[in-house]
Amino acid sequence: MVETTIAPVNENGVGMTEKDENDTEEDEELQRIRRKKMQRLLEADRESGPESSPMGPDAPITVTDGTFPEVVRRHPLVVIDCWAPWCGPCRMVSPIIEELARDYAGKIVFGKLNVDRNRKTAATYNVMSIPTILIFKDGKLVDSQVGAMPRNVLEARIRNIFRSK
Repeated sequence: MVETTIAPVNENGVGMTEKDENDTEEDEELQRIRRKKMQRLLEADRESGPESSPMGPDAPITVTDGTFPEVVRRHPLVVIDCWAPWCGPCRMVSPIIEELARDYAGKIVFGKLNVDRNRKTAATYNVMSIPTILIFKDGKLVDSQVGAMPRNVLEARIRNIFRSK
């Protein structure tokens, strides 16, 4: 009886040696590690990258209990959207905050604080209802607004504060 072994083939139909098989496994492992590392870097960048730009971010940044004091201290004018994923009115305000962040990039920093995950900051500023917009100037709370509002109303409030700078 003759034993016949069938060598594995690659995606091109070319026979692979045992070394090729090991290289393929190592390549797949390296790709998995690279994807995981890239995902971590992107998440970290999303949470802290834009606010470190000298011109300021052009999209709302994620603010947490841990990053909140630094964000408010570092930037002269900060608008924080206190929200939660289950909140319908918050979902109405979110695109407005994103538009304003783009339009006022380099002048005003916009942040989003998930109150379900960051209860300490929400409690510190007595956020009892959402959405609540907190406006900080030179590290101090200067205005707050509870409830959904049209862009023109929010923008007018922000401009009034910005003008008085």
